[in-house]
Amino acid sequence: MSCQHLTEPGGAEPSTTTECPDCVAVGNDDWVHLRACLSCGHVGCCDSSPYQHATKHFESSGHPVMRSVQPGESWRWCFVDEEIG
Repeated sequence: MSCQHLTEPGGAEPSTTTECPDCVAVGNDDWVHLRACLSCGHVGCCDSSPYQHATKHFESSGHPVMRSVQPGESWRWCFVDEEIG
């Protein structure tokens, strides 16, 4: 693994594990999976969801790493280096 972002400690707790707050705010309930930002805990929907709020959070914040909050999943994704860890 060549991505340093994935090895840095980061463990902000997810703000929720049951819904995409950005989708709820626009009246959408059609998200697929949830992702949490390790820098701030913001939760957004994955890129398979119509609004792709996790990626939009990276684009607006620059926070590099998110993790899955799906039960049984523990992987992380670095937006900067496009690596999974």
